[in-house]
Amino acid sequence: MAACAKELVLIADYRKHSTVLGENWKHGVPIEIIPLARVPLMKKFQRLGGTPQLRLAKAKSGPVVTDNGNFIIDVDFGLIDQPGDLHQQLILLPGIVDTGLFVNMASKAYIGQPDGSVEVLVK
Repeated sequence: MAACAKELVLIADYRKHSTVLGENWKHGVPIEIIPLARVPLMKKFQRLGGTPQLRLAKAKSGPVVTDNGNFIIDVDFGLIDQPGDLHQQLILLPGIVDTGLFVNMASKAYIGQPDGSVEVLVK
């Protein structure tokens, strides 16, 4: 959806704002995959230096299933200095639908602060 938008505006709280991706947010990069590719991709993520975890549903047993019938893997790559390079490396792997790395897509970001104020970042 983000790729189809005329303008992408991100909204997040202060816990996701950092100078280097992965500095504050420790839950990893969400990656949508086709279910049959889960096992080989989990191994591939580990070879790339990541710690993958299948996102599990909270209200039912089993993994989170997207509207398209796919799974979400959250992969902690630690600090990510070159998110564009990582996105390109991942998106080329068979079985990956897309990543949660919105590289050079957002025109603006609204970052909610602990005191209730909002910081606006413009590209």
